[in-house]
Amino acid sequence: VQLQASGGGLVQAGESLRLSCAASGRPFMYVATGWFRQAPGKEREFVAGISRSGSVTTYADSVKGRFTISKDNAKNTVYLQMNSLESEDTAVYYCAAKEASSVYSVYSKAYEYGYWGQGTLVTVSS
Repeated sequence: VQLQASGGGLVQAGESLRLSCAASGRPFMYVATGWFRQAPGKEREFVAGISRSGSVTTYADSVKGRFTISKDNAKNTVYLQMNSLESEDTAVYYCAAKEASSVYSVYSKAYEYGYWGQGTLVTVSS
């Protein structure tokens, strides 16, 4: 699975951004996906995950209620809608994919994912 993330940029605090991650090489219906982020000087952290079916999602507490992960299996694309952005959300955002046998499982650990995109930078100015 090859992943290509896009949609990052510079926004003001309180504004919104939508990240996209386009996949190729494997039908998207067979993979669970997730978003992670890494801020300068910090370790990579989990942001959101979605199941193969798209019906089950999970979020880090820090983004719950502000971010929404979704996927379009027909377009082989996963999205991360980010609202009410805060300066603490500034980071490089990575999409990740895992070939999953379960249709409903979600994954929040980086080591569980075998495929990673190149990252897209989100900068939130306060």
